Formats: sequence, C-alpha cells, structure tokens
Amino acid sequence: MKTTERLALSIVTLSLLAGNSALRAQAAPQSELQKKIERYLRHVFAFGPEVKLTIPEPKDSEVTGLLVTTVELSEGDSHDTAKMYVSKDGKFLFRGDVADMGKDPMAENSAKLELKNAPWTGNANGDVTLVEFADFECPICRQLHEQLRTLLSKYPQVKFYFKDYPIEQIHPWARTAALASRCAYAQKPAAFWKFYDGFYDGQELVSAANAWDKAVDFAAQAGLDQAAFKSCLAAPEAAAAVDASVANAKTLDVTSTPTLFVNGRRVVGADAGTIERFIQYELARLKPASAAAKP
Repeated sequence: MKTTERLALSIVTLSLLAGNSALRAQAAPQSELQKKIERYLRHVFAFGPEVKLTIPEPKDSEVTGLLVTTVELSEGDSHDTAKMYVSKDGKFLFRGDVADMGKDPMAENSAKLELKNAPWTGNANGDVTLVEFADFECPICRQLHEQLRTLLSKYPQVKFYFKDYPIEQIHPWARTAALASRCAYAQKPAAFWKFYDGFYDGQELVSAANAWDKAVDFAAQAGLDQAAFKSCLAAPEAAAAVDASVANAKTLDVTSTPTLFVNGRRVVGADAGTIERFIQYELARLKPASAAAKP
C-alpha cells in the first residue's frame, strides 16, 4: 500500500500518548503538540525519514474543545493532505469533517464558488451545476476527463464549469497549461475546450520543457491570433485569473485534484459513479418544482 493511501485511511478517535496539553507556543520550530502528532502518525503508519510531514500549529475549530490542522505529506512526487482534529488536552486525534446539522453544507459550498469568469459548457439554464477543480498534469484528473466525456453526454440538464487548481509542487508544467488555457479562453471562450482536451489526451507527451510549444500548437489548431496569444502568456491577467481560481479552491477546503461540486455536493477523485448518483438525485429532487412551473 502506498504511503499516501495509508494516510488516506480514515482515522477515527485515535488515542494519543498521555501527557499534558502542551498547547503553549515553544521556541523550537514545532510545539510539543505538533511533535506529538507527528510522532504518533509516524508510529501508526510506519512512515520512514523519506516521508516529510508538515503539521501546522493546530488552531481553534468550529467545535468547542477541538483544535484543527491540515497535515501535509510528501514522498518524492507523491503529495497528500488530511484535515485533522485534536482535542485540546492532546489526547484524541481524528480525521474527517465536522458537520453542523443546523446548516446546509451544499448551499454554503455553492455560495462560495466563484464562477463568473470560469469556462463552462453544457446547458446555460441547466438544473444541475457541476464544477471541477483540476490540474492538467494530474493523472487522476485525466481519468475523470475520460469519464466525463461519457457521463455529461447523458445529461443535457448539466452546466459544467472548469476551475484551475495546478499543484505546482509536484506538477512542473501544470501552471503553464493553466495559463495557456486561460489565454485561449480570454481570446475565444470556445477555444478553451481545445486546450482542455489537448492537454489531457496528450498528457504523456507534455513536459515542462515543451509545454509552451504544445500550447502554441493548440492555439494554432484553435485558430487563435498567435501574437495576441503569446502576449497574453506574458501578461499578468492570465496569472491573476489562475491565482484567483486557486484561492477560490482554498476557501472551499479543496486540497487535492480532481475535486468536484455537484450542486454543492463534494466529490473527490475520479468517481463517476458518485457524480452520476448526485446528478440523478438533484434531478429527481428538482423535478416536482420544474413540473409545477409548467403552465
């Protein structure tokens, strides 16, 4: 089992070593609580020195008595994150999401999504909005790209948005692809999908060394003005648009790609079955309202 898979396993109410809370700040780079969490995770998952764990100082969470932090793990080209809660007495640790049953998490997610300048395709007045945060160099995103080709053709009620989330720490040409696709969209919105398909379909042929050349080829194939396209690549607007998309992802606690929202319902990974189930659920839920609206 891969290291990232081990960390991805659900951690439920893990009892930490006994000791005081050690929540006060220390002069050392890590507080005692951070060190305690790292020692425990390394022991439970048998992480060796080749595995780097970054554990930000836990902060107050939305739940009284619990602190929260996001553990980052990296091993070579592999990278993963996990949101974890720890009791203030430093005794219990668990991974997961805390749900406030007095709120509608789907509505909250939908309200946070910034879609004004995001490329989209499908039904402009669709009942179901599907928003994907993805990275053009991500292999799992490529799997999802193939799944969506079939899935979206079955549901004309869906409006599909793409949002950039290049993970530059492990994908050296992902940002280049994002910038190029953004420039294509700025010049001719329909051309964006040439880049979207091109980068995913030819992912194994793209490298950090040739990503710009591939982008220029896609621009020519899409009939874009070459001078304007190259000028855009060097201008700050495209970079600002990609950065804004990444910032939007972070407000939604997106930590890996692909992450999708189906009318606000979160799906992580290339999980076409769950995406389709959510689409069908939303269509069934909205059907009575649609029928009532008809004369």
